[in-house]
Amino acid sequence: MNTQKQEVVVETIKEGNYPEKKYRAGAISATVWRNKGQRANGEETEYNTVSIERCYTDKEGNWQTTNSLRTNDLPKAVVVLQKAYEHIVLNEQELFRGEN
Repeated sequence: MNTQKQEVVVETIKEGNYPEKKYRAGAISATVWRNKGQRANGEETEYNTVSIERCYTDKEGNWQTTNSLRTNDLPKAVVVLQKAYEHIVLNEQELFRGEN
């Protein structure tokens, strides 16, 4: 098991149609999105989705992103996905208590 300490960078974005929160560990990031939709009965609803990506530079030195992860990326993916999950769960609890 890799015992090196992983740094997780947290970005909070609050306005418009932007991601709600983004977590980074090295080249791996997980982004929490707030989505609006409509139920079958016409009632409006909100829900979260999470996207994951890896940043890298191509042969020309340009930054690219991919959703394909390497084996060594998986521990960092676990970290950022766990943080994204915690964010979603804690925000749902705040909504039930009327704190959001």
